[in-house]
Amino acid sequence: MEGREVADGLGRAEGAEGRGGAETAEDAEGAGSAQAAEGAEDSGSAEDAADAENVGPTDGPGTAEDAEDPGSAETAEDAADAENVGATDGPSTAEGAEDPGSAETAEGSEAPAAEGAEGAVGVGAVDAEGGGSDGGAGSGEVSEAEAELAAQRVERERIERRKAEKRGPIHSGGKLSGKAADLLAAVRAVESGEKPVAPVFAEPAPAPRRPAPEPVRKPRPAPAPAVPSGPAPQTVDAVRRVLAEGGAPEALAPQVAAALGEGAGTALREDPWQLLRVGGVRPEQADGFARALLGAACGPDDERRGRAMTVWLLEQAAVAGHTALDLPTLTAALGRQAVPDPDAAVQGALAEGEALVFQDALEEPGTPAVQDTGEEEQERPVRVLVGLERYALAEESLADGLARLVNSPAKEAGEVGETVAAGLSGGAAELARAVAGHGLVLHTGGEAARAEPAALLGAARAAGLRAFAACHTPDGCRRLAERLGGEPAEQGVGTVAGLLSGAEGPGRDADGALELDLLIVLDAPQLDVESAAMLVESLPDGARLVLSGDPGVLWSAGPGRVFADLLAARVCPQTASRVPDPGPLGELVSGIGIGELNQVEAPGKELVIVPVRDAAEAVHRTVQLVADSVPRALGVPADQTVVITPGHGGAAGTRALNSALKERLNPGPGRFGGFDPGDRIAYSPAPGRTVPGVVVKADADGLHLSCAGAPVVVPRERVEGSIRHGWALTAHQAVGARWPAAVVVLPGDAVQALSRPWVYTAFGRAERHLSVVHGVEQALPKAVAETPAKPRTTRLQTLLRTQGA
Repeated sequence: MEGREVADGLGRAEGAEGRGGAETAEDAEGAGSAQAAEGAEDSGSAEDAADAENVGPTDGPGTAEDAEDPGSAETAEDAADAENVGATDGPSTAEGAEDPGSAETAEGSEAPAAEGAEGAVGVGAVDAEGGGSDGGAGSGEVSEAEAELAAQRVERERIERRKAEKRGPIHSGGKLSGKAADLLAAVRAVESGEKPVAPVFAEPAPAPRRPAPEPVRKPRPAPAPAVPSGPAPQTVDAVRRVLAEGGAPEALAPQVAAALGEGAGTALREDPWQLLRVGGVRPEQADGFARALLGAACGPDDERRGRAMTVWLLEQAAVAGHTALDLPTLTAALGRQAVPDPDAAVQGALAEGEALVFQDALEEPGTPAVQDTGEEEQERPVRVLVGLERYALAEESLADGLARLVNSPAKEAGEVGETVAAGLSGGAAELARAVAGHGLVLHTGGEAARAEPAALLGAARAAGLRAFAACHTPDGCRRLAERLGGEPAEQGVGTVAGLLSGAEGPGRDADGALELDLLIVLDAPQLDVESAAMLVESLPDGARLVLSGDPGVLWSAGPGRVFADLLAARVCPQTASRVPDPGPLGELVSGIGIGELNQVEAPGKELVIVPVRDAAEAVHRTVQLVADSVPRALGVPADQTVVITPGHGGAAGTRALNSALKERLNPGPGRFGGFDPGDRIAYSPAPGRTVPGVVVKADADGLHLSCAGAPVVVPRERVEGSIRHGWALTAHQAVGARWPAAVVVLPGDAVQALSRPWVYTAFGRAERHLSVVHGVEQALPKAVAETPAKPRTTRLQTLLRTQGA
């Protein structure tokens, strides 16, 4: 290895002197500087986009990275703080200045151009680009009959256009804007011979769009390819006119129309702050738009503004991982947004049904239980929570379903379970015995502990039980199936998303329940409340559910902390594996899990520390390790090495690293939407899900990928919002998968992003070798020892106690 690499443990990285000059975060680009900046860069991840106590204002529109991690906010807890909701410093959407889409882009709405979204609705005037949308009105004198005929002709054309849009591909393009319009213009230029094929997608003739094979969830649709079945053209036109009148970019019209539905133009004119329902729009932008529309009638005390701000803050809290907010936290955040009467604003949102309020009893440790004395009921302390209906209902449904599983075990399944346990030994037998007598069982352990649920799955299937195991990623499925000696489909293994969509796993009965006796969910910490609720609702009475996972890794990208809440609630049996992860890397990661960054012996160069002075050197050394040192010294090729860094932005974030790695490993012009065949990519079919893959080719249908050995076609209009280069990933993008070698990059500006779960997750992605490009000095051991997971406000524990589960 290089002369500067030392393998003497993480606690003693030599040559660290002089590295205090950490790079300053540049606005929203700092990978770990402004806590809010990361939140928006890894949208799916609820752990760095907002602190548990600081759900702050985002400073720019949502981006392609928002859709990609989704909810990746790589660290959603750093953009919002449960005691400082609404007060983040710096932009929460670092990508906003560069990447035009938003989280909504991944769900089928059109992404505005970057300049259209950034500063879109600022206080100053914004170019409306021909705000006279209705400039088509004729100026000459016409008779009444001629006018009537003209109107009928226009209406017929509009009806025919709508029918055509529903039946097939876009033929007109008259209603397209932004990237979609640019792509259509490029295709037409190739057809006419004005331009060569090279700068655009290979095939000159547009073909009907085919959705990617990636499955779509039935209960809650995952993002689907953009199709012409969006808002009605007249609705978009009406919204466009209102946006132009208020000085907002007309490119936002499709998103606003999709968010507000039929009559969106009227609704937006009557309540300009409804613009906040479009992902990435900031409060100050909505205020500027409202002032332009309402004039002197606009003020901070407007009740419409108070309601909209309440909903917006709750949505920011959900990005941070909270399913609800304490009322005092919410009212304090409203005060920081210049809402003069926060209590009235909350009451207004509740009255309109835009939020729900809950009173949960406080049960502090050591507090004596309330005694029934026959007298007047003792008053118990409560906390008042406010949350969005979507997550409140999901959490309540999850609690109901878990209570049903706990309270309705099937006798015959228990008998078979005892038989299954008799054929196993060690931790697997202990797990099987727990499953035999209980409908819900929790199992904890590291990578080696996956052998125990694998053994249970194999024994249950051999005994004739309808058993299935679901993992967070395809790579997790592969690793589990290898333990059983076959392919995932043959061994009853699939992904959570595939199981919910019906693309993988067993069928469903007449009632819509999965035809299963036993469901084992691995990577359980990655379940958010909505996914968990859908899984539990899909299980029939009498089925067994095993939730297995490593409690030390980062929590889910979406709201909630299901696995942690269940462990804390203690409503069901819990089995902890005693199988340690082997080798120096297993010893290192195990120590991190208990807050200790230990020195470990690495005789086979399993661990290498590479000290660096600044971000530029970090990028240089990372490329050197991936392309030369690791393949030469260890025989691990570059395509089997992953690079992990805290955020997308900054001088050593994923964008900078991917650019440098592409130039070294697969140089090319990026003529297919910035990609070339052979590029490693990270594909996000839905917020919070990232699937690594490789670009195969591009044509009129879109970008062709190979993801976990399966072909995927991403339509052209979705490329920008759901695909990014994937040599370098964030920890949230990498969770659930492992590689033969990993290079973890810790630039000086990443200090604020570090926590024990982040380090545990990042270091745990390596199977054989881990290189640490170390530029944070003592901040690394300090983060491991002192910075646990950021808290999230949830209701699941309280609901489970209420259910008596």
